[in-house]
Amino acid sequence: MRSSSDRILTTQVGSLPRPDDVLELNRHRADGSITEQRYRNGLERATADLVERQRRIGLDVVGDGEFGKAMTQKVDYGAWWSYSFQRLGGLELEDVSLFDITHRPSKAGDITLGSFGDRRDRALFADAYTDPTSGVFTSGGPAMAPVCRGPLAYVGYEALHTDIARFRKALDESGVDEGFMTSIGPGSCSRIGNEYYEDEEEFLYACAEAMREEYKAIIDAGLILQLDDPAIAENWDQINPEPSVEAYKRFTMSRVEALNHAIRGLPKDRIRFHLCWGSWHGPHVTDLPMRDLVDVLLAIDVRTYAFEAGNVRHEHEWKVWRDVTLPEGKLLLPGVVSHATNVVEHPELVADRIVKFAECVGRENVLASTDCGLGGRLHPQIAWAKLEALRQGADLATERLWS
Repeated sequence: MRSSSDRILTTQVGSLPRPDDVLELNRHRADGSITEQRYRNGLERATADLVERQRRIGLDVVGDGEFGKAMTQKVDYGAWWSYSFQRLGGLELEDVSLFDITHRPSKAGDITLGSFGDRRDRALFADAYTDPTSGVFTSGGPAMAPVCRGPLAYVGYEALHTDIARFRKALDESGVDEGFMTSIGPGSCSRIGNEYYEDEEEFLYACAEAMREEYKAIIDAGLILQLDDPAIAENWDQINPEPSVEAYKRFTMSRVEALNHAIRGLPKDRIRFHLCWGSWHGPHVTDLPMRDLVDVLLAIDVRTYAFEAGNVRHEHEWKVWRDVTLPEGKLLLPGVVSHATNVVEHPELVADRIVKFAECVGRENVLASTDCGLGGRLHPQIAWAKLEALRQGADLATERLWS
């Protein structure tokens, strides 16, 4: 992941809106009404258009939009995760939602995750979360939830290499030097049922070893690997009753250690980590503050840290970096335009946000990005307008910081 000594570079963090024809391709593929070759041809054209559009806007490090992680509807918060259900052997899909799975409650010294439906934010705002007219994300999650009933193994090589080849071709055709692909981290990967492994730790490391195959393949293809593991921050809201911060950090460090195990020996300058608090449209009053999490984040052994910083629940947390020393050689990738509002940020505001981070950690250590994926969360017109505002704001920040 490159930095710059003379301007603010830009990127985004993964999911971008799927055009209608891509959604149709995914639907037809799911019901078996098109051939695999027709599906691949259509996705190849769409990915080429996507990369070229990012290049025209001026993004420096572009992504494949997660187009290989299938969505069949415009609003979809889970494709970044659910794709892994098909890429791991040893899983069986059950006719039950993740929101309906019951878990034993946590107790002092023995933290356990509750169900997705038992999140404390959902309990505090139950009326809003169950009202389809509220504008709050009210989905009950995927209808089929996976359970591990055999040894985990990575079986998604064909899909993975197809995704990589499609993206590499699009990069070459557009003349783009640097691209990234996302992959799920073990902490989030393991938030499913387990009836095979003896305990949580054994299952967590099995996920780490299996997903390592995907991490290596992305890096070996000359791409930047982005690790998505919102469980690092998001699990806080899924534990009842609320634990102490120190107990949660101990609980979470086991996920960090598993992630570091999964990327052992891989080039850290080719890996970035994306932290978010779940990104669903909701109040988020039970999010754990960045100040309580920043040392856990920096324990992840990568060069670049991407995180939500453009939405109104976390925008103020740039101040954390006034008091935290960014280790030498590390980069920050704060989100300075947000998935959480339909309002398109003014470029001057984007520049203000960038400059604040640059003044804390050094202008050469900051790249500008989105705070989370825009695909499945915003209308395409709005999402692309935000990326244009991102680039314009980065240009204004460059003028201020290098004038």
